Amino acid sequence: MSKHILPPARLAGLAWLCLTSLTLPLHAQVPATPASTLAAAPPASPNATATAAEAVRVLSLDELITTVVANNTELLSAQQARVTATAGIQTASAYANPRLEWQSGRNQARMPGAVPGAVQGWGVSQMIENPSARDARRGAAEAAARGTEHAITLTRNAVVSETRLRASEYLLRRAEAGVTSEDVALLEQVRERVRLRVASGEAPRYEVIKADAEIVHARERQQTAALQAEQVLLTLNRMASGRLPSRWSLAGSLQEDSPLPTLAELMAQAETDNPELRALQAEVERAEAQVRGARASRWPGVELRVGQTREPDLRQSSVGVSVQIPLLDRRDGAIGEAGSELRRLQGRLDGRRAELRQQLQHAWQALAIARLRVQALSEGVVLDAEAALKVAQAAYRFGERGILDVLDAQRVLRSARLNLLEARYQSQAARIELETLAGRFAASPSTSPATPQ
Repeated sequence: MSKHILPPARLAGLAWLCLTSLTLPLHAQVPATPASTLAAAPPASPNATATAAEAVRVLSLDELITTVVANNTELLSAQQARVTATAGIQTASAYANPRLEWQSGRNQARMPGAVPGAVQGWGVSQMIENPSARDARRGAAEAAARGTEHAITLTRNAVVSETRLRASEYLLRRAEAGVTSEDVALLEQVRERVRLRVASGEAPRYEVIKADAEIVHARERQQTAALQAEQVLLTLNRMASGRLPSRWSLAGSLQEDSPLPTLAELMAQAETDNPELRALQAEVERAEAQVRGARASRWPGVELRVGQTREPDLRQSSVGVSVQIPLLDRRDGAIGEAGSELRRLQGRLDGRRAELRQQLQHAWQALAIARLRVQALSEGVVLDAEAALKVAQAAYRFGERGILDVLDAQRVLRSARLNLLEARYQSQAARIELETLAGRFAASPSTSPATPQ
């Protein structure tokens, strides 16, 4: 079989064309797509559009809190308890039902002149309750209803506080993953330099082994931080009863800081708005109403009775009044129990109020400490560690330092950055605790945006 051989001129032209194409940039080597081809291209399929729509959705902190509050099971349970307590007020306000009696018998004659025959009788009685006892019972039910209202605010305050704390933890883990990613990138650059120096004989081989080990540890830290961030997202989704999007992320950073009232203002706000104090105050009011009810129960009320009896030759009508006399049972035990419960709840309220002031002072000091740490780390330690790393890298390039010095400097920088992130998280945690103790998360939001799906 004969082979077709190109002439030398054609071969030289092809070689020149190949060399020219190799020198062009990559985007210049790809031919442009004609407009007619783009116009004739089929439209994107619905599945591709749906896949693009299922991308990671970024939620703000307000959207996250709104979704969690709208779907949290503990908060929904507390709201249902309010419905039960409202029905309890109606039960306590109800009047006693009248009682109807009817009797029938037969009259037998045992003496001469007596008329035998059927005997029938009926009677109606109505209990007129002591107004003081009824008012005390209704007051106790109303105090219990107010207690459920405060329980709702207490639960909402705790849920919002936990949500904000978990959100700060997620931002912390995400930032840690970012720091470790930068650490991995820097270590890979160092390893490439070490390999070049080892290949040229300027450095021993153990430096490559040391750099590889550092990279393995850095990747492990990066994966751990990423997994911890995913765990926090799962916890937040559990708090929202699974109503958060399947793939979502949170916007914001740990550096965001809003103005905070002074400690005196927070203490004054806690005295009036702390939901736990308000719930305990409702319990005290309920106990006071129970004491009044126990005292009024000595005289439960008056029972009125109207009746009539029919005999063969007689018809008897009667009107009666029945009063219970506190002769044997003066309700001393019930009064003593209610009074003891009142003193116990009053002691809890006073103790919680004093403890709340101490907790506010402790959280305020924790916030001050965290702020000092953030300032010291951001303005001093991190900057010094970055400068030390640059010096160590430059010295290693000129052969004045070994790879261990570079790795140590990089380790110090990584530790400083992680400490800075931890200090910022502690600052956010202290702020959240202060606002929680002051009851700033107890109020329900004025608007309810749509729940993200």
